[in-house]
Amino acid sequence: MKGFARIRSLSGRIIAAGMLAVAASTALATVEDKSPARVQVTWAPAEQLTEVKDNPIRRGWMRTEEWQKSLSDRLRKRADGLLPAGQRLEVSIDDLHLAGSFEPWRRTSLDEARILKDIYPPWMNLHYKLIASDGSTIREGAAKLRDSAYLQRAVPFNESDPLRYDKRMIDEWLWREFGRAKPAT
Repeated sequence: MKGFARIRSLSGRIIAAGMLAVAASTALATVEDKSPARVQVTWAPAEQLTEVKDNPIRRGWMRTEEWQKSLSDRLRKRADGLLPAGQRLEVSIDDLHLAGSFEPWRRTSLDEARILKDIYPPWMNLHYKLIASDGSTIREGAAKLRDSAYLQRAVPFNESDPLRYDKRMIDEWLWREFGRAKPAT
């Protein structure tokens, strides 16, 4: 029985050490998340966005906060990979409409389904500012993104991602605007 107690005691120590490691890594990740991001994304108030105004009943399985977070995360990740070291980017999304739309006059079983048609392209209006490491503005401007041919091209990335067309539109804008070294205007 003494051997069994030692094994149990040893496995308890291993589990405790594992839990301690997880807690330490979580605390470390929390500290890392508090550092300022190189790419900051802000949104106009939700009630001002066309996507929200056109969907007052909140149809669909993705809520406003979820698609805002997903698109913001995508923009941050892609822009971070394109910007030279030391530069920062601030993006303010003023308005958008996601790819597709709801057609409530269809069968009630399709009430929650986003219908993808050429007449419902994704679009986004935004302002951006590219900032040098010394805090000076390198370039700023406004952009009106629109992908009218979103259904005529190959399906991007993960074909099960409900925001795949919107993310592709953002990726293409980032590449056009920041992908190649551009002189300050």
